[in-house]
Amino acid sequence: MLSRPAFRSVAAAAASRISRGGVSASVGGARRHLSLHEYQSLSVFQDFGVAVPKIMVAKSADEAAEKAKFFDGDEVVVKTQVLAGGRGLGYFKENNFKGGVHIVKKEEAGDMAGNMLGKTLITKQTGAAGKPCNAVMLAEKFQIKSEKYFAILMDRGSGGPIMIGSKTGGTSIEDIAEKDPSAIVKVPVDIMDGLSSSMALEMATQMGFEGDQAKAAATSIEGLYKVFVDCDCTMVEINPFAELVDGRVIVCDAKVGFDDNAEFRQLSIHEKRDITQEDPQEVEAKKFDLNYIKLDGQVACMVNGAGLAMSTMDLLKLSGGFPANFLDVGGSASKETITAAFKIIQGDPDVKSIFINIFGGIMRCDVIAEGVVAAVKEVGLTKPLIVRLVGTNVEQGKKILQESGLPLHAESDFTKAAKLAVDLAE
Repeated sequence: MLSRPAFRSVAAAAASRISRGGVSASVGGARRHLSLHEYQSLSVFQDFGVAVPKIMVAKSADEAAEKAKFFDGDEVVVKTQVLAGGRGLGYFKENNFKGGVHIVKKEEAGDMAGNMLGKTLITKQTGAAGKPCNAVMLAEKFQIKSEKYFAILMDRGSGGPIMIGSKTGGTSIEDIAEKDPSAIVKVPVDIMDGLSSSMALEMATQMGFEGDQAKAAATSIEGLYKVFVDCDCTMVEINPFAELVDGRVIVCDAKVGFDDNAEFRQLSIHEKRDITQEDPQEVEAKKFDLNYIKLDGQVACMVNGAGLAMSTMDLLKLSGGFPANFLDVGGSASKETITAAFKIIQGDPDVKSIFINIFGGIMRCDVIAEGVVAAVKEVGLTKPLIVRLVGTNVEQGKKILQESGLPLHAESDFTKAAKLAVDLAE
């Protein structure tokens, strides 16, 4: 069972990474889940017959100016493409330009894109560091008549996909459910039989669509189910699923989780990954299959096993400190993996001390020791290092560290080691 303080630390970090501006992904378990930009997600939907707005992507001001000419009407929507929510209320760090979403006259699209491209957008979800804007999405301007909510996710209770809908959209589904639980429609789908046209139409009707709009919504619902199954999604959430004044029914905004375990058969989707939107340390950690999440503290942790990692984070907190990361090297780590992990945590400018806490079982203490020595010899040691080794080959591991001559602090007692790490970080 996960300890509550440590769980909150990791959960908070994970929550801060969930984007609401385009396709987003859950963060948890052993691996990150793929996040796509809004224009990328809408393109995937379109390939499966889902109705979406007319869009174009631009990566320069000149390109935005040229592509704006292809939209009907006098105005176009210009939306910055970063993996974070709250874009409309954000601002750009370099020029203090307000807002990442604007409706402008078509001839002004180039200038508007110039205010965004190459800049860093800061929103409530990005934190002070912000996210780089390397592309903008141009979208048609439309008027919404009504907003609905729709989602597909896996349901343990029914043992397969479940569709969730509501006649009310455009706001938090949690708020809708709290005010009126009966407003939420839930329809399980047999994973073997799949979604029939009649089921899709019934779902659209229960969500409040009528007549031709119900048929159009049902077509998109069938397409969204195909996306969910064929693209190995963990979740598809549409909010709002809108009926427009002109009679069309379209997907206006979405969150989608793609299962990283299916990357080998979803290469075309995973090739869309934009690492400029991710924490560089987490990107590096993924290369070596390390379970790493950046946190806000000053004591870096390198631990084997999620349970010990959580306990380590708890003990640091109880000792008056704060963990700088969650880092589980796992049971099959090699000398190279340990070296990579050490480079990542030593390279974090927020880290003031490093606590390596290993319980040797499958992961042997001598392998950890060899990796630490190799890493320090390669990158140097600029921060206090506390090492606790217990378990398989512990004596060999201690001997390796002692003979290395490294200026480290060896401590076998868990509590004393954690307290020392906190004290040396001050």
